[in-house]
Amino acid sequence: MSQDHKNERRFTTHGLSAQITGAGRRVVFVHGVGSYKESWDGVIERLGQGYESLRYDLRGHGASAQTEGSYTLDMFCDDLAAVLREVAWDRFDLVGFSLGGLVAQAYALKHPAQIRSLSIVSSVAGRTEQENERVLKRAADLALAGPQNHLAASVERWFSDDFRARHPEIVQDRITRSKDMNPACFSAAYDVLASNDLIDRLHEITCPTLILTGEQDVGSTPRMATRIGEEIPHSTVHILPGLRHSILVEAPVTVGDLLGEFFSGQAT
Repeated sequence: MSQDHKNERRFTTHGLSAQITGAGRRVVFVHGVGSYKESWDGVIERLGQGYESLRYDLRGHGASAQTEGSYTLDMFCDDLAAVLREVAWDRFDLVGFSLGGLVAQAYALKHPAQIRSLSIVSSVAGRTEQENERVLKRAADLALAGPQNHLAASVERWFSDDFRARHPEIVQDRITRSKDMNPACFSAAYDVLASNDLIDRLHEITCPTLILTGEQDVGSTPRMATRIGEEIPHSTVHILPGLRHSILVEAPVTVGDLLGEFFSGQAT
């Protein structure tokens, strides 16, 4: 690894592109399907000084290697473990968004001794049968339509009406960037999100946990967030008014402030 004058380290391990910025309390950030490690920029900027932030691109995303074939949730957890071995981190706060939130839940269950706290942003658990049928149908449609068509059709589910009206360039950029995604990688990652549910094991998570979701998020609904909070013993749930799934893009200040408040209430 090399360190430049900005106190930033970039490296690649096991085909995964990662970076560390800042110094202080160690926090690991995991993004979602179709997004990149840069998705956390606004949140990390809002957190400010006093944090050492580790981010990496999921397999098949961003600057990480394009890998073919089926993925499993265990594979995503193993990828995170490989990055952590590279940097020799054995204790940290873990924050995950969407698929990254599912990975964070699974990792906290597999490696509880490493996790100081868990934050789950716009993630899933405890789907109803009807919700599960809808998400599995979207996964099947994605395999046929490809990521760009899928993202274009998902814009209304992701962004609030007000944000789409005020920032059409950001919405379009989200769709355009999907062209860089390998369709097989995107579909495989989404399938993991669509087909995994850890609700029956969440009671085993004992670390302090923060749960955030948008009031109008139809993929990671307030009902799901509440259910996750009911299952994890030491958890706090915040439902953010007016927001849908693109919570990191629309409300990085709010997410950063809630994370900062959450971290400050715990021992380092």
